[in-house]
Amino acid sequence: MRRNIPSIQSLACFEVAARHESYTRAAQELSLTQSAVSRQIQALEEFLGVQLFRRTRHGVVLTPAGTHYGRQVARWLQGLERDTLDVMAHQGEGGTLSLAAVPTFATRWLIPRLPQLAQEHPDIVVHIDTQTRPFLFADTTFDAALYAGTAEQVANWPGVQAQLLMHEDVVPVCSPRLLESAAPRGRGRAHQPLPAQALAALPLLQQSTRPYGWRQWFDAMGVDAPHALDGPRYELFSMLAVAATHGMGVALIPPLLIEAELASGELVVACARALRGERAYYLISPAQNPPPVLATFSQWLQRMADAPPRTATHTGAALSDTD
Repeated sequence: MRRNIPSIQSLACFEVAARHESYTRAAQELSLTQSAVSRQIQALEEFLGVQLFRRTRHGVVLTPAGTHYGRQVARWLQGLERDTLDVMAHQGEGGTLSLAAVPTFATRWLIPRLPQLAQEHPDIVVHIDTQTRPFLFADTTFDAALYAGTAEQVANWPGVQAQLLMHEDVVPVCSPRLLESAAPRGRGRAHQPLPAQALAALPLLQQSTRPYGWRQWFDAMGVDAPHALDGPRYELFSMLAVAATHGMGVALIPPLLIEAELASGELVVACARALRGERAYYLISPAQNPPPVLATFSQWLQRMADAPPRTATHTGAALSDTD
C-alpha cells in the first residue's frame, strides 16, 4: 500500500521555515532561493489541504495547525537523521540506544560504567539526554529512560514497563576536615564517624527537592534536631557533593552517586547510618517487547546495579539501613 507521506524536501523546507517563521532565513540555512522554499511549502499545504502559514505584510506566521505539525515534523526529521547516522556509523551492525536520564545518576553512576559496556558489547552505542519528568515515548525519539522517582510515580506513568534498578539510600557525608574538627582521630584510627546526635550540631546542607530530608533522617535515628531544616539549599546531588567536599557542611547523598569522592577521600561518611528514601532508580521503556539492543542493555544494566559498590566508605564501619 502506498504511504500517504509528503516529500522529504518539502518537509525539510517546512521544518526550517517553521523554526524561524521566515522563508528568507529558511532559504539562507538551506542554501536555496526564497522562491524555492515558498514553492515547497505551497506544495506541502496543497498535499495536506491545510494552511500552515498565514501571510502578513511583514512575512509569514505559523497557523495553529502549522505550529503543531511543525513540532511533529521536527521530531520525525531528528529521529530520521539519528537513525541514518547510526546506520552509516555501524554499517548495519549492532545497535544504538537513545536514553533520557536524570543528570546526576547518568553522570556519576552510568557513564563511568559505560566503558565496561563497550568492552562487553562494542556494537552498542548509547546516546544520553537529560530528562527528569515522565513523558510519552510516542512524542519523543527516546528508546528508554533512566528515571528516579517513587513507586507511585512509576505506576502512574502510562504505556510503560518499569525495571527496578536500585533504591536511593542516603547517608551523611562531609569533608575529612569537617569530620576531624568534630571528632579528632585517635591514634591509628581512620576518620572516625560520629554518633547520629553529634550531627545535629554541625552545619547541614539541604537539597531543595527534598526539603525535609534531614528531618526524616534525624527522626529515623531518634535524635532531636531543632536545626534540621537550616542550611543552604542546592537542587542537585552533584551540587551537594561539591559543597560538602569544600567543607561547607554535612550532606545526605546516596553513596552510589559519590563513588569517586569516597574513593579519593574527598568525602567521608560522617555517620554510618543509612536511610532508605522514597525514591528508587528505574529503567523505563515502552510497554512492548523490547528490541534486542534494549534487552541486552537492560540485562547489563541490572548486573551493574546488583554489583557491590565500587568504593569503600572510609569509616571503618559498614553502613546500616534503618528500615
